[in-house]
Amino acid sequence: MVMRRIFILWLAAATLACGPLYGQAPKRIVSTAPSITELLYALGLGDRLVGVDRFSRYPPEALQKPRIGDYVNPNLEAIAALRPDLVIIPVNPVKLAERLAVLRLKVLEIDQDSLTKLYESFRVIGQATGAAAQADKLASTVRTQLETVRMRAAPLKKTRMMFVVGRTPNRLDGLIVVGQASYLNEIIALAGGENVFRDAVASYPGVSLEEVLARNPDVIVDMGDMADTVGVTDAHKREVTSLWERLSSVAAVKQHRVYAVASDIYVQPGPRVVDAAKAFLEMLHPEAKGK
Repeated sequence: MVMRRIFILWLAAATLACGPLYGQAPKRIVSTAPSITELLYALGLGDRLVGVDRFSRYPPEALQKPRIGDYVNPNLEAIAALRPDLVIIPVNPVKLAERLAVLRLKVLEIDQDSLTKLYESFRVIGQATGAAAQADKLASTVRTQLETVRMRAAPLKKTRMMFVVGRTPNRLDGLIVVGQASYLNEIIALAGGENVFRDAVASYPGVSLEEVLARNPDVIVDMGDMADTVGVTDAHKREVTSLWERLSSVAAVKQHRVYAVASDIYVQPGPRVVDAAKAFLEMLHPEAKGK
């Protein structure tokens, strides 16, 4: 593990060496995650993107870019064929950085699992691409906007909530929720919520229905079987909320505060975390809407 981390740091240093401090900024960039794609566009670098992962849908211009699979199952031949001078990947368990390095490709591996790491990813990508000033400005803007949400929520009583990010389709089993290590746990707290599974160390732990009943959340936000957000209808969302009606003893069900959501803003740690925070605030504290 130590040797792998040293290797990754060496790769990051090699990647940064292609930036403007040591020569020309990269002109042909491949993104292997939608959050990275979104960030590159936010930095004004969309014209340099020559390939993106199959889940990159925002902004709409990203849909026109060649697809390279995803970071778990990337098409290495497709990536190499695009002749990138920089491939940006999220930290992942499939040793993608090493596999790309074998192809003599420059790789930058970033971590976005917390807000602190998210801001750092802005800085690192900005430095590597010659967009350091834009990255600093973007990080400052996101910080300021999130602080505004936090200040709106601060005087309000914390609302206990659960965010379901995975579930067996049409059933209340196979539940996967937001845990302590996810950046979403921070966003929930910032928006005036108290994640009922904040004591679960994993980012996205599996939980049982019995645990949900025991923790009795006041608000349930269910993205469940709608992680693929394309084509989700209002009828589907109504079906999702109706699934929870059988749990009539749960506070969120009693108070009709089960929300079905289908938007990438909740699962992509990029500039639109601000939109996720604002949406959480309105679900947790309807009285704060418009303030």
